[in-house]
Amino acid sequence: MNDPRRIEAALAKNLREWRSKRGWSQAELAARAGLSKGMLVQVEQAQTNPSIATLCKLANALGVALPRLVEVDDEPAVKRVTADDIVWLWRGRARASRAGLVAGVETPMPVELWTWSIGGRDGYDAVAHPAGTREFIHVLEGRVAVTVDGVRTEAGAGECVVFRADRPHRYAAAGAAPVRFAMVVVEPVEPPAPTAPSRRRPTSRPA
Repeated sequence: MNDPRRIEAALAKNLREWRSKRGWSQAELAARAGLSKGMLVQVEQAQTNPSIATLCKLANALGVALPRLVEVDDEPAVKRVTADDIVWLWRGRARASRAGLVAGVETPMPVELWTWSIGGRDGYDAVAHPAGTREFIHVLEGRVAVTVDGVRTEAGAGECVVFRADRPHRYAAAGAAPVRFAMVVVEPVEPPAPTAPSRRRPTSRPA
């Protein structure tokens, strides 16, 4: 499994580089992402292990795919991803609950591949992705419950759930048995607008 300290160091380096490319100060990026400057400073100094929600807010603010923030090495022409290469970014209340970022690309559009395991009666509340984002959940084992805007949909092994992820949503085990699924996140191609940071309070939206 990837060394968390190595991932945190890569995240800190990548975040500083992307912020520099945008020409933004720490205060400006923090405002755009709806985070405190203190949190951003901790991430850029590899002093904290941020949540998926925090990483998504930073990626969305910068207009880059989340994998670009946590990648350790430059992407080669062909890349083999092993089980040890998966970046585990969430662990839930149940012992079996965890989510890992397997791989992702930024062009021609941001796409992420995740692997999820959620223990019985456990779940994850996700914040909204950018407008137009779609998620595909393919159930491998057990039965998953996906709730979007208060509407719950269940799917079993071999089935797939496709939904708009630009609104709050939740993944959970449908009952007492654990569930395992693969998830693909597809975001629209839209560079960050060069406008002043929003003064609105950030809204809450996993994964």
